[in-house]
Amino acid sequence: VEELNNLADTHREPLSTPMTLGVIPTIGPYLLPRALPAFQERYPRLKLEIVEDQSAEVLDQLRRGALDAVIIALPYDCNGLLTFPFWQEDLLWVVHTENEQAHIPKASLEELARSHLMLLKDGHCLTEHALSACKLENMSSHSFSATSLSTLLQLVVATMGSTLLPEIALEQLVGGHDELACIPLEEPGPHRELAIAIRPNYPGTPNVEALVHIFKEELRTLAKK
Repeated sequence: VEELNNLADTHREPLSTPMTLGVIPTIGPYLLPRALPAFQERYPRLKLEIVEDQSAEVLDQLRRGALDAVIIALPYDCNGLLTFPFWQEDLLWVVHTENEQAHIPKASLEELARSHLMLLKDGHCLTEHALSACKLENMSSHSFSATSLSTLLQLVVATMGSTLLPEIALEQLVGGHDELACIPLEEPGPHRELAIAIRPNYPGTPNVEALVHIFKEELRTLAKK
C-alpha cells in the first residue's frame, strides 16, 4: 500500500504533498529563512516539516525512512544515498578588529595555528571541514568548543579568540558588527558543498529538483555579494 501511495505521489505536482526535511545546524538558520518564502509563494500546498540535528543523526533518520530528504554539507560519508549539490562556499576567518592580524589580505595556516581558534564541538561536520581546510586536524583538542555559530561569534566580539564561519552565515551573523573582520583563507576553496541527500528508492525526485532550483535561485544573490 505504501508503494502504491508513493507511486501516486510521483504523478502529482512537485511539493504538493507533505515532506519531512532534515537539516544540520550550520545550514538551517542561514538557508531556510532565504528559501521558505519562495516555497510558500510557489508551492502553497506544501506542508514541510523541518528536523534539525547533527549530520550523523539526520542521515541515520534518512536511511531509516523517518525523513524524506536531508540538507547536508559535503564532504561527508553519504554511502548508499544519492546527493544533489546546489551550493559551494568557502570558510572565512573571523577576528576582532583589535587583533593585530585583522587587516591581513589572507589568513595563512601559520597564522591560524598561532591564533586562539574556537570551533564547534565534536560531532559538527563544519569543524571537520574547517580543520581539514586549514590542515589543523590535531587542533580540536586545544580549541574552545561551542554548540552554535552564534555563540562562537559572540565570543569573538568579546575578544576571546577567533573562529571560522561559512559564507552562507556571514550576512546573518556578522552583519552590523563593525568590530569584526572576515578574512579569506589562503587555502583554495570551495571548503564545503551543500547538497540534498535522499534514499535511492525515494519516489519524490521532482520534489528534490524543485528544492534544488529554489535554493540555487535564492543563493545566487549571495554569490554576487
